[in-house]
Amino acid sequence: AVGEGVDAGLLGRRVWIWEAAWMRPDGTAQEYVVLPAPQAVPLPDHASYDLGACLGIPGFTAHRALTLPGSGPDRLGPGTWAGRTVLVAGGAGAVGNAAIQLARWSGATVITTVSSPEKARLARAAGAEHVVDYRAEDAASAIRAVAPRGVDLVVEVAPAVNAELDQAVLAFGGTVVYYSNDGGNTLTLPVFDQFIAGTRWQGLLVYAVPPKAKAQAVADLTAAVGAGALRVGEAAGLPLHRYPLEKTAEAQRAVQDGTIGRVLVDVGEF
Repeated sequence: AVGEGVDAGLLGRRVWIWEAAWMRPDGTAQEYVVLPAPQAVPLPDHASYDLGACLGIPGFTAHRALTLPGSGPDRLGPGTWAGRTVLVAGGAGAVGNAAIQLARWSGATVITTVSSPEKARLARAAGAEHVVDYRAEDAASAIRAVAPRGVDLVVEVAPAVNAELDQAVLAFGGTVVYYSNDGGNTLTLPVFDQFIAGTRWQGLLVYAVPPKAKAQAVADLTAAVGAGALRVGEAAGLPLHRYPLEKTAEAQRAVQDGTIGRVLVDVGEF
C-alpha cells in the first residue's frame, strides 16, 4: 500500500529499503514495515531479493567512504575513481565487499587486506585486484609494491589496530575513513607524521550522513545494481546464510558471532 500523496505506481513493484530500523522500535525481521516513500527504492528486474536485502547499510557505508568530501569524487560510476588507489581493510566483510565492488566499478585500483586464505578467496571473488594476507606477509611492503606512491584512500574497519599500517601506506594527502572499531576503541596517531604528510582521518556513521548524500547513494547504488556491478553470494565474495522468520534469534546470534558474509531472514515466499 501507499500513503496519501505517494506515487501509486509503486504498488506491486519490487523495492529495496534502507534504514528501516533506525530510530524505530522494529526493523525488517517482520512481514510488513511502514517507511517514508524515499526509503523504498525500485529494484531492477534482474536483481534478486537477496541482493536487495544486502544493499542498505553496507552499501551506504561503502558509498560514503568513497565519496566523502576531500577523499573522493562526489558520485560513483565508471571512471570516477580512475587513476587512484583504494585500500579496503577487511575485504571479506560486508562493507569491505561493497567497497571493493563499488571502487572497481568506478575505476579504482583496489587493494585489500585479509587475515586468512579463505578470506583472500572471498576478496578476490569480490573483485579486489591485489589481496594481502597480513598474517602471512609484511603488509606495508606488499601494499607499497603495488602502490609505490601510496594509496589515496583507506576504507578502514579497525583503525586502532591498523593505524601504523595505514600511515605507512597512505599517499601524500591521503585519507583514512573508518566506520567501525574492530579490535580496539583507542586510536593513537603520530601528530608530526600526520601534518607533514597532509593526511586525514575521518570517522563515518552512516546514520548521520546528510540527506543529499543519502539521495546520491540511493541513485549510485541503484545504478551499480542496474549495471551488474554489485553482486552477492559465494561467487561474489559474500556468502549468504539464510534463516526463517521464526529463527530470527538464531540469525541475530550468527551476526554477533561474526559469521562471514550476510545473514538473511526469509519472511515469506516470493
